[in-house]
This record gives sequence, C-alpha cells and structure tokens, in this order.
Amino acid sequence: MNRPVIAITMGDAAGIGPEVVVKALAHRETYDLLRPVVVGDAGRLRRAVELTGTGLDVREVASPADAAYTAGTVDCIDLGLIPADLEFGKLSEVAGNAAFRYIERAVELATTGDVDAICTAPLNKEALHAAGHRYPGHTEILAALTGTPEVSMMLSAPKLRVVHCTTHIGLVDAVERIEPGLVERTIRRGHETLVRSGVEAPRIAVCGINPHAGENGLFGNGEEETKVAPGIAAARADGIDARGPLPADTVFFRAVRGDFDLVVAMYHDQGHCPVKVLGLDSGVNITVGLPVVRTSVDHGTAFDIAGTGDADERSMLEALRQAAELAPERHAA
Repeated sequence: MNRPVIAITMGDAAGIGPEVVVKALAHRETYDLLRPVVVGDAGRLRRAVELTGTGLDVREVASPADAAYTAGTVDCIDLGLIPADLEFGKLSEVAGNAAFRYIERAVELATTGDVDAICTAPLNKEALHAAGHRYPGHTEILAALTGTPEVSMMLSAPKLRVVHCTTHIGLVDAVERIEPGLVERTIRRGHETLVRSGVEAPRIAVCGINPHAGENGLFGNGEEETKVAPGIAAARADGIDARGPLPADTVFFRAVRGDFDLVVAMYHDQGHCPVKVLGLDSGVNITVGLPVVRTSVDHGTAFDIAGTGDADERSMLEALRQAAELAPERHAA
C-alpha cells in the first residue's frame, strides 16, 4: 500500500494550529493513509498534547527519513522558533515569522522529494505581516517560494468544490483582472486537479460576474460576453466539459445537487460563502497549479479558543486525506 509522506506545517503557534495537528494525529486511521511529519516546534506540540489530552509522544527528528511514522507518536522537525512562554490567542510577530519558516522548510522538503505533499495548519495574516512577510496568505507564499507565476485556490466541502479566478483582492480590482485567458487557465487547473484525484470527465460550471450572469446584457457592461465566455469556449475546444457563464445564485445549489463536479467562481466571496456555509469545520483549501501538492484547513487561527483544547480537527483530517489522495506515488510503504 502506498502511504505518502506528508509534511504538516504547524501554522501560527498562538492559534489553534498545534491543537488541530495533534488531534488529527491522535486518530490512528490517519497512519493507515499516510506518513505524517510535522514541521514546527516540538515544545508547542507537547503543550498542545497536554491541552487536548491526546496522550501522544512528540519526537524530534532531523528529517523525514528519521521519522518513525507510527500511531501514538508525532514526528516533528523542530525549528525551535517559539519561546515556551508564548501566549495563546495573542497576536505575535514571533509566531508570524515562525509560521512562514515552517512553510519555507516544507517547500524545500517537497521540492527535493523528501515529502510527497504539504498540508498546512492556519497562519495569521496580521502576524505574518508584522514579521515582515508581506503576503496575503498561504497561497501567495507558496507561489513565491516555488517560483510559480500563477496558481488557483480550490475549496472543497462535502458535495461542493470551487476554484477561484481571483481571491485576495478587492471586488473592483477582481473584475478588472478577470479576462478570457485567466478564466481558461483556471478551468484547466481545476480540470487537471479533479482528473488527478480520480474524476475521469469533470463537469465544470463557470459563474458569471454580474447578477443572473448579466441577464443577456441587462446587468453590467457585457463582462460575461467579453471576459468569461471566450475562456469557456477555449476550454471546451480542448475537450473540457465547461459550461456557462451561469448565474451564481443557482449554480452552487445545482452543484450540491450533483449536476457539476466543480464550480469556477470569479472572485473571493462568490466562491467562499457557499463553501463555508456547507462545511466550515470540514472544508479543505487546495492550491492548484503548484509544482508540489498542498492542502490546508479551511479555517483561521481562532485566537478566541486557542489554548483551550476545544479546536475541531475535522478540517485537518480531511485536508490530510486529500493530500494523501493527490500526492504522487514516490514513497511506497
């Protein structure tokens, strides 16, 4: 059986990242699917074990090759960046820098083939920026570290997958940025990801930009006809089953019903809102278009409950499962 090696970045140490990581690794069945190694801080993970009562043994390792990969043990590549007295639930420049360094090391491991995929716990953008790492989020960090000029964010929840043409920019800027080439490339990235995960002929719905997808020119300035439709036509010409532009107010219902395998959203909230309504605690964020596989929890650092042991690990479990499913088969075990 192939059990890929997955590097789990610990995320912001002041948030719930350490807790959801140890809770997910307390599920013995996780080790039936994959071999996890955490890139983070061993001391913080031990504190998370105490808070959650999981009873796990945290073991420091120098590299993935040194890990035991056995249930009951958390193997950790310890970067030693978190002071023992770091408070939970408080914005920290130290934690923001550490979160960046965990991603940096994980990318190195994935690039050299020492791990098969990356799964990330949440970071805090304000802490990241306070530490001098001026990125909107994980997606942009990963693109920069891998030298990838353009990637897409895909969100996956029970019964719904959504890939975005634009994400962390304002709505006016998003409409300006959308153009046929971007729409076509986003469709292609989504199609390739689904095929790799076992969907042989993905049915892809593409949203319009305006209400009712422009209502044949009644709303907007013809964006559907000039920005979206040509991109769909180019993808269809290559045999991809892409349909639209379709009204966003009904297309997500249709996808959940089973009409489509994937929805292409034009901007952040158009795609995020329906996914988070359906499954905030079990949703997964997948970065598509990178040279490495990366999945993530679809929630934030939750400073309000960090350090209580009450964090829900379901999104991390699903992110790990999908990382294992998408990972290339390099490390057999």
